[in-house]
Amino acid sequence: MSDTFESRLKYYRQRVESYIDGVVPEAGTVPEQLHQAMRYAVLNGGKRIRPLLVYAAGECLGVQVEQLDPPAAAIEMIHAFSLVHDDLPAMDDDDLRRGKPTVHREFNEATAILAGDALLPLAFSTISDANSIPDREKVALASLIAKASGSLGMTGGQAIDLAAEGLALSGDDLERMHNLKTGALIHASVMSSACLARRADAGLDNDAASAMDRFGREIGLAFQIRDDLLDVEGNTETLGKMAGADALHDKATWPSIFGVEEARRYCDELLVSAHGRLEGFGDAARPLHWLADYIVARAH
Repeated sequence: MSDTFESRLKYYRQRVESYIDGVVPEAGTVPEQLHQAMRYAVLNGGKRIRPLLVYAAGECLGVQVEQLDPPAAAIEMIHAFSLVHDDLPAMDDDDLRRGKPTVHREFNEATAILAGDALLPLAFSTISDANSIPDREKVALASLIAKASGSLGMTGGQAIDLAAEGLALSGDDLERMHNLKTGALIHASVMSSACLARRADAGLDNDAASAMDRFGREIGLAFQIRDDLLDVEGNTETLGKMAGADALHDKATWPSIFGVEEARRYCDELLVSAHGRLEGFGDAARPLHWLADYIVARAH
């Protein structure tokens, strides 16, 4: 990746973090502990993969960056909400997240639950309050992201994951779970930009929208399979969370059911296919190509 791409991604990370910082109430605002926990959850680091996909897809499709800030921030807040709740004792019972104590360890369980509860509606008000996006597009974005987050998306995938502990799922069932649990919000990140492009002067046609749709789905599944592999192959210090947690909780993962080598093979297959979806966009898709490679090659 060239310095130009590196500086661009750094700029996008700083952009979304600055936007989130301006949206989440200050830590001194009453109720103080709740707002401290919210900020701790969403502004304590992270790869920002989902916002980067929003920006990179938007750049590819010619969407104005000011229109990309609200969905990028909203999706990252929803992602943070999901991590806060996933880490709770009733769920995955984790002590570390991004190398720091999880929210319920840093504060307490009740505050962690409320912080997640507050981040979710804040994500949608971030979109509804955005001056850069026309009302019709706000409705379309809110619908897209809500469906990706709910019982037919991320939350439903987490429910399936919890119910599947100790079970040997079929490949189809495992892929369905991954597509919901992780893939749905990653897909929504890509399609948020497609949604804005289709309704703007960029004039996204059906073929381009379909290509973005398939890219988002394939890279979302590849992301989760890579996460499964990192839990087996990584270490706690590098991951910033406890390695081996999937095996400890007897989770259904691609390596546990099909083996490490098959997981790697399928992940690489998805990556190649995802790259192919972008061929029609030419050089404009280079940031998306790099992000796809990064998702599959990352060490944490």
